[in-house]
Amino acid sequence: MTATADADVLPALRAKVRSTAHPESTPCSHPDTVLAERADGTVVRHANTVAKAHAPETNPTHLTLRLAVATAHPDTLLAPLHPTPAPLHGRLITLWPYGTPVDPDTPEHAPWEDAATLLARLHRQPPPPHLPPMRGPAKAAQAIARLKAAAPHHPATAPILRAWHTLPTWARAEAPMPDATTLCHGDLHLGQLVRHPATTGPWRLIDVDDLGVGVPAWDLARPAAWYACGLLLPDEWTRFLTAYRQAGGPAVPAHGDPWPVLDVPARALTVQTAALAIAKSTAAGRPLDDAQRSVVDACDRMGGIPPESANAFPT
Repeated sequence: MTATADADVLPALRAKVRSTAHPESTPCSHPDTVLAERADGTVVRHANTVAKAHAPETNPTHLTLRLAVATAHPDTLLAPLHPTPAPLHGRLITLWPYGTPVDPDTPEHAPWEDAATLLARLHRQPPPPHLPPMRGPAKAAQAIARLKAAAPHHPATAPILRAWHTLPTWARAEAPMPDATTLCHGDLHLGQLVRHPATTGPWRLIDVDDLGVGVPAWDLARPAAWYACGLLLPDEWTRFLTAYRQAGGPAVPAHGDPWPVLDVPARALTVQTAALAIAKSTAAGRPLDDAQRSVVDACDRMGGIPPESANAFPT
């Protein structure tokens, strides 16, 4: 993609979302709101419509399959307004109804039970034929590559890499995942939930870019990692895990210790988070905050301890 094409995406996306929200060209006083503007996705809202320009390297066949999953399961995933992506200045774009996100300023109201129930529901659905692997391990590997490029001599880089190399090859995206039959979200966190209809409707999962088949424990790994690093309260973790089990989620045993299954994915998400924290803080010339230091310290501890789940999955 050329720099000119990339610069043209945002104004073109604004025009597209306005024309979709108001197809009759009726007068409108709604402002455009840029919800995200990153290399891996630009998102613009106008009234009750959202347009997303996906990453330049997005595979159109894979994205169409992922949209089909969202369309087929509107009780779990927010359904797109159109079932296929459209080209726009060298990017693929998709159109969505607006949903109200989780309020980051009221963590005490975080919908942990809803997130877990939706996840369990997703994991129980049969994936369609030819759905690609979920992109969780690939994104972790990309974070490591970014760390090596941005901060090869940072004092935290070596312990992060040691922790990375304790993981089995599938968790480093160097081998196929041991489960290729379970439908997974691929990047589950509270930012991936919205209420639709806005403010009053039920919660739905969003962002299908990483959706695919794979190890379902990966979808529980971020809250598990936060809990293990002291960033998620034990009560919140228990609420999440209990709700997932009560909803029949297959990622962990219905009873007993979940960590033999969760340990590898949770370590991978810890390493990914730490790698991105170092890369971003180095690029911005700023120190780490307390939460970022917690995940870096966790990597230092993990580097000398083999994963508890070494026997749960092949290496």
